[in-house]
This record gives sequence, structure tokens and C-alpha cells, in this order.
Amino acid sequence: MRSWVRRSLWDVVPRDHRQGDAALRRRQLVTVCFVVLGAVVLGVSLRIEPGSVWFYPAAFALAGVWVIGAFASGPLHLGRIDAWRRRGQGERRFVRPVLPPILLGLGLAGIFVIGGLVVREIPWLDRQVRSVLDFADQGSLPILVVVTAVNGVAEELFFRGAVYAALPRHPVAWTSVAYVIATLATGNVMLAFAAILLGVVVGLERRASGGVLAPILTHCAWSLSMLLALPLLFG
Repeated sequence: MRSWVRRSLWDVVPRDHRQGDAALRRRQLVTVCFVVLGAVVLGVSLRIEPGSVWFYPAAFALAGVWVIGAFASGPLHLGRIDAWRRRGQGERRFVRPVLPPILLGLGLAGIFVIGGLVVREIPWLDRQVRSVLDFADQGSLPILVVVTAVNGVAEELFFRGAVYAALPRHPVAWTSVAYVIATLATGNVMLAFAAILLGVVVGLERRASGGVLAPILTHCAWSLSMLLALPLLFG
């Protein structure tokens, strides 16, 4: 287990994703513009009344902002991690990260569910969570699953793709900060707290693997689990 977690979050695989000064400056300018735009759209989308027909277009519009910003900033990479192998089996082999990030997302969801047992006993935090769950209660579950998955992919393409590559120093910390700032546009403390924990985990995955595939899978596994589990916990 320790080796598995280390390969997923800590061991940095060799790669050469260097970019010139001009390309870096361009990526930085693009990401700043889209962080601001995305924060505005996110704030508007979560202030729409639960059950409104405008919620879904707003959610997809937000995903569009992140995706366009990600690909407009420059090249993105899927990333690789060390393949599992027995001791003494020879040279290192690198594979696309699939199962480990999904398991990390499910594990993170489990931690949040345990934390939810505490949160629901604190009235003002309980109200913060329920204000988000109102959208799940009054929306179509299949459509919400699609919206949740699409936005998870889009956010990771942008924050762990474009923003991460735009930061020459301490990218794990700064991408987490940027993600929290964008989430704070909702005015919801619990969403911002979740963004801190999730941002650090997927940031470490991005640093280790060199790409966006692991963060995407972890984010989607976590967010879909939360979509299904929290209504049961706070129902």
C-alpha cells in the first residue's frame, strides 16, 4: 500500500515538458484571463435557484470555459506513473495511471463521508452542504451525473493542465490556491474546504505523473461518489 501511494503521489517520473519563455508567458496570460472568467461563471451558476432550467446550461458553460482555456494555453499531457513490479524485476516501466487514481478518489470520498457525520452536527456547516445538495434534490440524477463528470474533467484540464504548466515554482501549492479562489466565488465555505483537500491530492498526482489523466480520474471518482453519498447522509 505504501509503495502504491508513493508511486501515485510522490515518485516523479522522468519527462521533458520544458517550454520557452515566450510560450510560458503566453500560457500565464491565458490562464489568468480564464481563471477570472471561470470564477465569474461559477459564481453565477451556483447562485441560480435550484430546479431552474438555467442551471444545466450554466454548468456546461463553465466546463466550456475551463476546457477552452486549457487547450488555448498550450500543450497538455496525459502523464505516466511507475508500473507495479516485484523487487528485482529489472528496469523501470511507465504506464498510464488508471486504477490508482480512481482508488484514491474513492478513498478521498470515504474520508469526506466520515467528515460529513461531524459536519451535519454543526448547524451552519450543515446549511452550507444542504445549499449545494438542493441542486441534486431538484435536478435529474442522470443529467447531474453527466454535469458532474464533465465539470470534473474540465476543471482538471484547466487547473492541473494549463495553470500547473504556467507556474514555474511551487505549482502544487499555487494550483490549489487558484482552485480554492475560483471555488470561493460560490460563497460556500464547504466547497472551498473540499477544494483545498482535493486540490492538494490531484496536484501531487500531477507532479508525480506529469499529466492530467490521474487528476481527472481522481476528481471524477471523488465528485461522483459525493453526488451519490451526500444526499443519503444529509437527507
